[in-house]
Amino acid sequence: MVTASNGTATVQAKTGTYGFFRVTLRPGLSPGELATLQFRADGYQPLQMIQQSGRQLLVVRMVPVAHPKPVAQHGPEITVTNMRIRYTTKMITTVNVGNDVEAFQVPNTGNVPCNHSPTCSPDGRWRASLGSKMLDAGPGNEFKNVRVSCIAGPCPFSRIESNVELHEGRNRQISVLNWSDTVTWLIEAEVDHTTESNLVLQSWPVVFHQTMSFTLPAGSEGASIEADVNGTDIVFPLGPDLYLSWALCTEKTGADRNKLLSCEAKPGYRFVKGK
Repeated sequence: MVTASNGTATVQAKTGTYGFFRVTLRPGLSPGELATLQFRADGYQPLQMIQQSGRQLLVVRMVPVAHPKPVAQHGPEITVTNMRIRYTTKMITTVNVGNDVEAFQVPNTGNVPCNHSPTCSPDGRWRASLGSKMLDAGPGNEFKNVRVSCIAGPCPFSRIESNVELHEGRNRQISVLNWSDTVTWLIEAEVDHTTESNLVLQSWPVVFHQTMSFTLPAGSEGASIEADVNGTDIVFPLGPDLYLSWALCTEKTGADRNKLLSCEAKPGYRFVKGK
């Protein structure tokens, strides 16, 4: 939490994930005028500084709260090596499972005056008929690239009245208006099936001294760390509390919802790069 004051106005702001902050004082500061900045954060000592206004890059370094020194570990350090990160993400897969071909007729007799019939030609002169065809792709399937064509009869005297997708693409209803002799129309379409599954992925952290860092993509689940602890390969689920018996982990979430995790070795443990 950042508090800024120029003697007449006081405002507060909270830093972002990586510590960036912005405060706006009203009335504002003239170039060279002084403002008091106070910083507070869990795990750090409070800090106050007086800053001169003007264009500059300001990096505020806070001092961590001192913790009691850990009790010395009896015996040799336990080595942790060959760390691998495992997690799952959702994978959407769409495959073509076939195609559908349907022909349907729209019966009618041409040259019959409409005479106020329920269905007439577009110009209202001739009696017409309306034919429909419903297609079903099946459970979990959907139609793609639907083509509708007239293949027989006096095609110029018929037209598509509607081509409607229903039930998220599983069904397709085609209606044709015909105001002459019987016509035959053809419907063709590919049938696709989409499935959702969990994809298990693996990555490797970057180790600097006794801290390892790695990222997890947004939407990842079931994160765990697989490592060799004193020569024994063990899988450690992270869980929501990020608990590990051999490291203290922290997490930052960026604007893109990706997560940056850093794990520092606890006393008595030592990270070793490679196997």
